[in-house]
Amino acid sequence: MQWNFEEIQEQAKTEAEVIDSPQALEAFRLKYLGKKGTVAAVFASLGTAQPADKAAIGKGANDLRNLVEGLIAQKVGGISAGKAPGELVDISLPGVGGGFGHTHLLTQTMQEIIDVFEQMGFVTIETPEIETEFHNFTGLNIPIDHPSRDAFDTFYLDAEDPSAKGRRLLLRSHTSPGQVRIMKKHKPPMAVIVPGRVYRPDAVDASHSFMFHQVEGLLVDEKVKFSELKGLLTEFCRRFFGPKVVMRFRPHYFPFTEPSAEVDINAEILGIQRKKWLEILGCGMVNPKVFESVGYPKGKYKGFAFGMGVERMAMLKYGINDIRLFYENDVRFLKQF
Repeated sequence: MQWNFEEIQEQAKTEAEVIDSPQALEAFRLKYLGKKGTVAAVFASLGTAQPADKAAIGKGANDLRNLVEGLIAQKVGGISAGKAPGELVDISLPGVGGGFGHTHLLTQTMQEIIDVFEQMGFVTIETPEIETEFHNFTGLNIPIDHPSRDAFDTFYLDAEDPSAKGRRLLLRSHTSPGQVRIMKKHKPPMAVIVPGRVYRPDAVDASHSFMFHQVEGLLVDEKVKFSELKGLLTEFCRRFFGPKVVMRFRPHYFPFTEPSAEVDINAEILGIQRKKWLEILGCGMVNPKVFESVGYPKGKYKGFAFGMGVERMAMLKYGINDIRLFYENDVRFLKQF
C-alpha cells in the first residue's frame, strides 16, 4: 500500500485547527494514534511492503506520530472540559500547581527496542500473560520432565486449562509462548516481535525480580540463515547502544532453538568496569520440534528467534545497578529519565 505522508500530515493539521472540545480532541487522537488508527495501520503495512520502501514507511509513520502528538499537546492547553469554546479564563487568579508526569523508563526502553525492529520490517503483536502449559512449555520443546523447566516454572492459577483436562493455567514465564500462538495462527513468511511482562519464582535482589519485561523476536520463511540473525542483532545493538558497541556471540543451549547463542557486549565501551563482557540476549534457529508442535510441514520452513530483558537493556544503557529501582516509584529516580 502506498502512503502519501505529506497529504496525511496536512489533513491532520487541518482537522486539528477546528478541534474545540475534549471529545473532538479524543476522537482526533484515536483516529491517528489509536490501536486501529492511521499510525498503527502504517506500521502494520511494513510486513507486506517492498524491502526498498520499508525505511521510508517507518520514517513516515514516526514523523506522523510526532506531528499528531505535537498537535494534541498544543490543543490540550486551549481546551477546558465543560466550558464553551472561546470562554475566557481569568489568568489573574492564583494557579494550582500540578506536576507533569512522563513515560516510565521501562516503557521508554521497550518502545525504543520496538521502534528499531519495526523500522527493520517487524510487526508488533501482543499475546496473553495468562498462558496454558502447552504454549508456555510443551509447544516450545519443554516437556514436563525437562531439566530446564525448573528455571521457568512459574505461578499457577486456580483455574483449569479448558483445552487440557487436569492442567491449570499459569502466568507466562517468558514471551516465547507468543511464537507458538502466532505460528499456529499464521503461515510464513513472518517477522514479528512480542513485548510484555513475564513472571518467574525468582528471589528479588539487585539483578532479579519475580516480574520483569521481555521483547521476543521471531522470523520464519523458507530460507533463513544464522548469519542473517547475527546481522540483524548486530545492527540492532549498534542502533540501541551506539555505533561503537562491541559484541560477541557465544554458544549456549535453549530447548526451543538449535543451534543457540547468547549475545554479550563489551561493558568497557559503556563505561562499566566491573566485568568485561555482559550478556544482553539469547537467540538461535527455531528448533524443528517447535515447527512440528504448531503443525508446519517437516523441513519446509526455517526461522530464528531471539529474546531480551527490557530491564537489563535499560540498566546497561543508563548505568543503573539495581533492578528494584524501576518498581519502587521513587520520583527522585524516575524524573531523571
